[in-house]
Amino acid sequence: MRATVGPDQTDVIHRDLNRTYPVIERGEGVYLYDTAGKRYLDGSGGSAAVTSIGHGVREVVDAMADQALRLACSPTHAFSNEPIESAAQLILERFAPNNMARIFFCSSGSEANENAVKMAVQYHRELGEATRQIVISRWNSFHGLTIATLGLSGHTGRRRKLVPILPPSHHIAPCHFYRYGGSLDAAAYGREAADALDLEIRNLGPENVAAFIAEPVVGATLGAVPAVEGYFQRIREICDAHGVLLIADEVMTGFGRTGRAFGIDHWGVPADIISMAKGISGGYAPLGAVMASEEIVQTVRSRSGSFLIGGTASGNPLSCAVASAALGYVLDHDLIGNAADGGGYLLAQLEEIKTAHPIVGDVRGQGLLVGLEFVADLESKAPFDPGAQVAKRISDVTFANGLLSYPGQGTVDGTSGDHIMYAPPLTITRAQIDELIAILDAAIGQVEAEVVA
Repeated sequence: MRATVGPDQTDVIHRDLNRTYPVIERGEGVYLYDTAGKRYLDGSGGSAAVTSIGHGVREVVDAMADQALRLACSPTHAFSNEPIESAAQLILERFAPNNMARIFFCSSGSEANENAVKMAVQYHRELGEATRQIVISRWNSFHGLTIATLGLSGHTGRRRKLVPILPPSHHIAPCHFYRYGGSLDAAAYGREAADALDLEIRNLGPENVAAFIAEPVVGATLGAVPAVEGYFQRIREICDAHGVLLIADEVMTGFGRTGRAFGIDHWGVPADIISMAKGISGGYAPLGAVMASEEIVQTVRSRSGSFLIGGTASGNPLSCAVASAALGYVLDHDLIGNAADGGGYLLAQLEEIKTAHPIVGDVRGQGLLVGLEFVADLESKAPFDPGAQVAKRISDVTFANGLLSYPGQGTVDGTSGDHIMYAPPLTITRAQIDELIAILDAAIGQVEAEVVA
């Protein structure tokens, strides 16, 4: 069995075509093991906040095998199936906000957001508001890798080479108090940041705007930045005033990651549409979904009678059976409570790291979705030169020492700014958090000595 796969030893298009990758053999709990026997703490939760219940959970594996023997694929244009019905019922009854009515299952977060946009635009058309086609999003956001969802996304590094083929898009600034709060207190800044949406809608013409999409806690592109209190409350008021739908992108924040069932729950604000993926199946099978409110579902049902959405894997019975097993595990083991408790402990430990290392400008997050932002100067908050690749270098050191981190660049303006995010399985213990902190602390110290000298 190979210990590594080099760039000239593979037939796979890996993310980095020039990197040599260790070969992972198995996962147990919060750890991954490569074929050389090295253990890694899964601090990133797979490809960012996916492995919510940890690796190797027997209940989910058994459910997967049982469903594969019974029915692995089913044509949804002709049939329903028990796994899709059960998964929808479980999510609506045990996780979803009260105003959510029905769920559409797809196979990824990008698909979920794409279909959320389709549903929003169709809702307005069913009401005779055919000019409402614009969806406003935010800079420094990420909503997917399809052409449409990349157009919605506001991360310069991911967009710039494809801008000529992206659909027209409209963005407002993110709610990032550390970066943009200035002399305002959090409440005043939150209102000012939200009012940018009101101005954008008025400038575009409310009759042309279908929806506003936002991550309750901005994950990959900002490194776990939650909106300040009052921000989403004001966003809801603005959307209602202009007849605009609110889409909550909960692909990363859903199903307990932030210490609540959904991230938007922290603000007590109902969204009209919620997109989901990642934690919905815990990484055991590809799955995404979109939830829509009673108002949206009944409007379409009473008019055309059908949403213009769909896909080959929509309502796949195998993936939906996995979702029910994974989410049942979340409920049975109170992993939402553990995310809240463990997240508070993790943030407290990160604050101690911030105190010890002057290149750490900010720590932030919600539940077990947390991040650190690195700066060249604490007082001015000036970022490092992008060429220094500070976050990547720290991440490389943690990787060498058995901790998977999720580094990001472009935190400040899409190009400059470094952060690292952590989203470990919701099963992580305080002792394992201490292990994470020890490796991270040493890695920051090592890179700090190199970049500050």
